[in-house]
Amino acid sequence: MALIDGNSFYCSCERVFDPKLARVPVIVLSNNDGCAIARTTEAKALGIKMGDPWFKISAACKRQGVRVFSSNYTLYGDMSSRTNAVYRDFSPAVEIYSIDESFLDLSDVREDRRIELARDLRSTVKAWTGIPTCVGIGPTKTLAKLANHIAKSIPELGGVCDLSDEDERAAWLCRIHIGEVWGIGRASLAKLEAMGVDSVADLRDLDPRPVRKAMTVVGERIIHELRGMVCLPLELMPAQRKGCAVTRSFSSRIEDRETMEQAVSAHATRLGEKLRRSGLGTNHVSVFYHTSEHDRGEPMRSVSTTVTLSEATNDTLALIKAAREGIARTWRETPGERPWRYSKAGVITTDLAPLADSQRALIGQLDRERSAPLMAAMDECNRRFGRGAVVPARAGLEAKRSWSTKFEMRSPRYTTQVSELPTACAIDRTGSICHKTF
Repeated sequence: MALIDGNSFYCSCERVFDPKLARVPVIVLSNNDGCAIARTTEAKALGIKMGDPWFKISAACKRQGVRVFSSNYTLYGDMSSRTNAVYRDFSPAVEIYSIDESFLDLSDVREDRRIELARDLRSTVKAWTGIPTCVGIGPTKTLAKLANHIAKSIPELGGVCDLSDEDERAAWLCRIHIGEVWGIGRASLAKLEAMGVDSVADLRDLDPRPVRKAMTVVGERIIHELRGMVCLPLELMPAQRKGCAVTRSFSSRIEDRETMEQAVSAHATRLGEKLRRSGLGTNHVSVFYHTSEHDRGEPMRSVSTTVTLSEATNDTLALIKAAREGIARTWRETPGERPWRYSKAGVITTDLAPLADSQRALIGQLDRERSAPLMAAMDECNRRFGRGAVVPARAGLEAKRSWSTKFEMRSPRYTTQVSELPTACAIDRTGSICHKTF
């Protein structure tokens, strides 16, 4: 088993298309340019922590020459697909764990060849995609994650660590704090420390029974995995979604009902796209919106409601109708008083099922025969010409949404938008551009 992940993945994606960023501190911000969610080694050395709010570190970043980017998820998702395509050339089975992490099956590779293979994999990914990676190898997923942590932490290992050998593994586990173990959160960490557990070796040697009582079956599995027993096999087929949510913080506060209805309609549009991609439907749509706790001196208000449809659907128009009904039920205004200033809204479903197998309604049956080709045509237009090319009028055009998520420092979507392709220019002796090409 191996775990390979991209080093500071979002930042590395930015560096691929801008060589000037090499060895320069770089950070990437969350939605609405809220806080730091990716940092290069150089940025970490300056004291920038994960989750630091941008408004608090902006002055220091400017002073220290830190390059700052808004999230460019379109670019990052495409680069993730490219790296996983390389992984599949090296392993017959790949589990995509997250946008920057994947588990690989190395059971067909001789133990004495695995480090060599991992180094070849790293160099190939770097050459073909430009993304630097680290590889951790171990008999279980938990040990592979630990090996990956070691590979990142010890530069002398060259980005590869193998914990397959039991004696070598034992030497490492006694040197690593339990907080680095995959699946150990803050609450579990406090319980284990109260039991006198400090190192990963201490956790491995515990009796699984009291750990299961304190941390449920998850804790027991971790102990068995640390002992080399596979409890978490590769998941080659993604599990069927049980729920789906589209939530966004607004770039500016929403105070009127019409704008809020547009926002939840846009969220319902995106929800429909996700459901159709998975062949799923829902007959419940929950809508929520609330003010911000950071707006000092202003009262808090949080609202949520659930709208039931006559039958399961993934039709965008039906989902928009349900979302707007949720707003109509809950919106409150008092004449003469200052309106509420809402900072976030979302639509959520939790009862997803394959649409083809869902029960039809006796009364109020939806016209699926008419809806399906319409939704397919809309999805195809958005696939060919970019998301948002065709949207219901209720959702508004993205360029004209005053509340849309803010990406003021986003780099171009180099690999997916023709208008944003990188260009190369030839300069003549006078300094003029004599040739320009994509």
